[in-house]
Amino acid sequence: METTLVLLKPSCVQRQLIGEIVHRFERRGLRIAGMKMMQLDDAILREHYAHLVDRPFFPTLAASMQTSPVVALALSGLEAVGVVRAMTGFTNGRKADPGTIRGDYAMSNQQNIVHASDSVENAAIELRRFFRPEEIFDYKSGVFDFLYGVDEALQ
Repeated sequence: METTLVLLKPSCVQRQLIGEIVHRFERRGLRIAGMKMMQLDDAILREHYAHLVDRPFFPTLAASMQTSPVVALALSGLEAVGVVRAMTGFTNGRKADPGTIRGDYAMSNQQNIVHASDSVENAAIELRRFFRPEEIFDYKSGVFDFLYGVDEALQ
């Protein structure tokens, strides 16, 4: 099982899409291992977007991410990182395929509804950034046996 980070960005929160987006992840079979609403500050944004801090658009990005709280999700499942990335679609909502979260709900590169970890390694780093260990739960979902084949359940 993998666990990955998803941030429901202010564009999601302000458009009142939280429940709809969480519903899509749950319907796919991903288990919510952690969830909380939080207001991002400059320090966490500089850490999270360290690779963009020196770019001219960073101040606009940071301001956008602080317009409202975000919802941080820890989602678990087999190959969760790849599954979530496929579900979210291309970063620029105008270029994202219909049926993906961004393809269905976004028209922007910046106001694109969600952030999703891009690798197993980065998921581990980002989960530690947004969650304390005791805020992520490991439990067997009641539908687990109906999501995966017997051989997959051993992974």
